[in-house]
Amino acid sequence: MRFLDQPPRYLFFTGKGGVGKTSLACATAIRLAGLGRKVLLVSTDPASNVAQVFEQEIGNRVTPIEAVAGLFALEIDPQAAAQAYRDRIVGPVRGVLPDDVVRGIEEQLSGACTTEIAAFDEFTGLLTDSQLTDGFEHVVFDTAPTGHTIRLLQLPAAWSGFLANNAEGASCLGPLAGLQKQREQYSAAVAALADAARTRLVLVARAQASTLREVARTHAELAAIGLSRQFLVINGVLSDDDAARADGLAAAVLRRERDALAALPEPLRGLPTDYVPLMPFNLVGLAALRSLLGTAGAQPCDSPDDERAPAVHGLPNLAGLVDGIAADGHGLVMLMGKGGVGKTTLAAAIAVELAHRGFPVHLTTSDPAAHLAETLEGSLGNLTVSRIDPQVETERYRRHVLETSGKDLDAHGRAMLEEDLRSPCTEEIAVFQAFSRVIREAGNRFVVMDTAPTGHTLLLLDATGAYHKEIARHMDKSGITHFTTPMMQLQDPQQTKVLIVTLAETTPVLEAASLQADLRRAGIEPWAWVINNSLAAARTDAPVLHRRAAQEWPQIEIVRERHARRVALVPVQADEPVGVARLLALAAGGANGQTSKEGIDVGSV
Repeated sequence: MRFLDQPPRYLFFTGKGGVGKTSLACATAIRLAGLGRKVLLVSTDPASNVAQVFEQEIGNRVTPIEAVAGLFALEIDPQAAAQAYRDRIVGPVRGVLPDDVVRGIEEQLSGACTTEIAAFDEFTGLLTDSQLTDGFEHVVFDTAPTGHTIRLLQLPAAWSGFLANNAEGASCLGPLAGLQKQREQYSAAVAALADAARTRLVLVARAQASTLREVARTHAELAAIGLSRQFLVINGVLSDDDAARADGLAAAVLRRERDALAALPEPLRGLPTDYVPLMPFNLVGLAALRSLLGTAGAQPCDSPDDERAPAVHGLPNLAGLVDGIAADGHGLVMLMGKGGVGKTTLAAAIAVELAHRGFPVHLTTSDPAAHLAETLEGSLGNLTVSRIDPQVETERYRRHVLETSGKDLDAHGRAMLEEDLRSPCTEEIAVFQAFSRVIREAGNRFVVMDTAPTGHTLLLLDATGAYHKEIARHMDKSGITHFTTPMMQLQDPQQTKVLIVTLAETTPVLEAASLQADLRRAGIEPWAWVINNSLAAARTDAPVLHRRAAQEWPQIEIVRERHARRVALVPVQADEPVGVARLLALAAGGANGQTSKEGIDVGSV
């Protein structure tokens, strides 16, 4: 593997959700530890699953991996990082400053932006503070999905400019006067990432056209901030052999992958590139991880148990869920889940099917790495499509504030307001306002939202919950008892249906269950689960795909029996579901899909 040749101290894996960054990062860390080196594996993903991969508890502390000598791991916990950050900022002034001033600082530190900044603060510390990583020969970073990572990496420049011009102000970072040290730390972190002698950036992708286009955008965005020395790993490539070519589904997958690689975006063609084959087993556990990079043989795997097939094939397809959604005539439909599970495709299929049935539909996304237009490849009557673009919404919000709050200010006051609006925290407010506007539309039409990967979505919901508490507090003081906030609408099952999307694999199911628990703590009850891209629901005799299908049965049963009141099973499609016609076929159970139109409840949880 070229990306493993003479590796520097820091290895940084990034890419779209679901492409295998965690598996490759873990396998790399194991390989380096096997060479006798002391290695620290760090996850910066808000929805980290490193603990599940190694089958042991890790958490927000440096923890030895029990089965691998010399390997340690750390999962940066955004919430724990935010609380530690708040304690560090507020602690020294509590009891010194007036209570109302302290409360004001705490309010500024309560938003989702502070959570993100605090986690980034820990990440940059690992890159720049030698004491934190003292004794480790290699530090391997498993990052959050692409959009989240790029946003974090752009923060040093954004905050540097803001701190330089607004040192007397305050923000979600706290009082800015004492933050010059962090400004220097953030700049030093980007310098470390840009130094090829210290850091290797590994872009991870799959042999899929949309994924390769996205990783090309990532390449350009990283290069724009000086991180131009990159490696490319194309993961999960199906082996081209006689057995695969003789199977209808496998042959279609081979053809799609070949076409995608032949059309590799030009910016990626000059990168050192490795290809990692699709494994016939889930990449959980030490033996599987060692197999990924060829240091051990493939794991044995049982053949599918045909007696278990009827129970799985009895599950409804996506059409059964659409029938239930359509019955209400309008409402908000939110698809949530881990990156890479197919939320965008399923959101587009549901929206297209509802529009095809004559309902007015607004399909939108809050995903920074959105590719709805590429999935639709066309238009349809009754369907409008939008994206909550952070940059566009931030600029809209800035203009609105300047035209309203700033219209009567003198030159000095307006200049101070403009400086304050350059804060990256402004983006959080702007995106939340756009999200709230979209929610309101669901009162007279269907709004189908393709959300960002799990961790990012929870940050957005956190902002929604904070807004709800603030409004409720003001209304209570005013004596107003009847009001509606976005959070109240999300909590109302008559107005909002949350669909959790997963794959029939161990880690995605665990993460989906964790997401469901978080939503329930926020008073939001998921309406249904969708198990996407199922090989068990398709027909294949290709050995690798057949063996992977065998491992889906237990996960499908876990979803049915433990987690989901209502569930749909969507098979892998022979043809990539791009374009209105194929999306309609997917929603209606076409292609490899089943034909059942009956939505079924599978028991309460």
